[in-house]
Amino acid sequence: MALPLSRLPVEIVQEVRARKWLALLLFIAVSFGVLAAGFLWPYKYESETVIFIDDQNIIRPLMEGSAVATKINDTTSAAQELLWSRSILEKVVTDEEIYGEELVDGNREKFEARIADLRSNLSVVPRGDSYFAIVYQAGSPMKAFQIAQRMGQLFIEETNRRKRSESRNAYEFINNQVRSYETQLAAAEARLQAFLSENVDGTESAANSRLDSLRSQLELAQLEKSELRARQRSLEFELTRVAPTIRQGRTQDAYQTRISAMEEQLDTLRLKYHDTYPDIVILREQLQELRRQRTRELASRVPEAAPIGDESVSNPVFQDIQTELTATRANLQTINSRINSFQQLLADQAARMERIQEKRAQYLELTRDMEVNKEIYDDLLKRREKARVSMHLDVEGQGLNYRINEKAQFPLSASGPGFEIFAAAGLFLGIAAPFGLAAGLLQVDPRVRAREQLEETTDLPVLVELPKVRTPFEQRRDRKVFVVICVFAVAATLTYLAVAGAALIGVLE
Repeated sequence: MALPLSRLPVEIVQEVRARKWLALLLFIAVSFGVLAAGFLWPYKYESETVIFIDDQNIIRPLMEGSAVATKINDTTSAAQELLWSRSILEKVVTDEEIYGEELVDGNREKFEARIADLRSNLSVVPRGDSYFAIVYQAGSPMKAFQIAQRMGQLFIEETNRRKRSESRNAYEFINNQVRSYETQLAAAEARLQAFLSENVDGTESAANSRLDSLRSQLELAQLEKSELRARQRSLEFELTRVAPTIRQGRTQDAYQTRISAMEEQLDTLRLKYHDTYPDIVILREQLQELRRQRTRELASRVPEAAPIGDESVSNPVFQDIQTELTATRANLQTINSRINSFQQLLADQAARMERIQEKRAQYLELTRDMEVNKEIYDDLLKRREKARVSMHLDVEGQGLNYRINEKAQFPLSASGPGFEIFAAAGLFLGIAAPFGLAAGLLQVDPRVRAREQLEETTDLPVLVELPKVRTPFEQRRDRKVFVVICVFAVAATLTYLAVAGAALIGVLE
């Protein structure tokens, strides 16, 4: 049955007084046990190096588009993986400034144990968007300080080395690719040049242009041939209508017959052609000349009453028509020869086009290879120059970079609970332990200790409660025991405080 809370403090004090020696032993055991735990507790000293990610320097906007700054992983996990790498840890393990004479030459197990200890106590903690801290914990403040400082230095050195190595490898790779494509492009150009030298037919576009030109010239020649044939037929018809000779009386006006014939011929040509036609222009000039000659003849001679006689003379109109017909036939033969030449050229050009079509696939393949190689080569040239500038940026420490913002500090106190906390907690827990144990026992003790417990259980009122009575002998005995216990408690407390004070001032380690 539960003890009422109002009676609990009184019963706790009575229970402790009843078991004074047990309470004293419990006080001594708990307080000195906590104090011993303070001595044995593995205190950890923590030191950290704060790293700043410098990605906003002035070089970056100035070189935008001309160079590519090497990117550094900005995640703390990537930084921790880098610090956990074996190459970094081995440099720390074999550092004589940190471990002194405690070298591990030949002792592989000790070497691996140190590496495992470094990995377990090393951590990387973010400090905002552009900062993170390299934190190391150790049992020695000097070792924590030295390792944190060394880890920060090695991290900066390794990231700079990797940046330079990455940019140099990128430049060398692109440079090798440029040289490779130079060879491929030269080979493609040589193949295309050899193909063009062996196949002199030219390209398809040139052949098509030549075919169109020949067809146009052939059409013009055929049109001119049709015009010449029509002209030939017209002249042959006119030739049949004009007499080869004419009989002309020898009078002062002997030019009249020729003038009349030319006028008749001029009228006939005007029915077919315009006045600008060459034959019409020539006839008009001849008519004007005959009229001038007739005028001069009439002015220089005396007119006769009758003609002296007549004679047969060649008809000038017939001669002119025959001359024109002969020229037309010559032009017709010329144009026929030209048409035959055009037709032959068209046949040759068609054969050339067939040869070009047969070689077209090979030509396209050669030109495509050369164009693709040239495009890639030009792009690689630009990338190589960017890689060259990027390499110089990384070598000179520009661009995206890490730098130490806060160096490691020597830890003056251990992280976590210190010895003074253990000392204070031991004294407090030693005093509270007997009372706490008594309170726990009272809660599980089935005996009746108060009238309220009985009334609550039986639902009957308790009429009389008999007090506990001690004899004078018992009172004297209890008083002596209490004094002895107080002396032992004070002695234990003073001893506890002396030991704790000595440890705090450094007398005890």
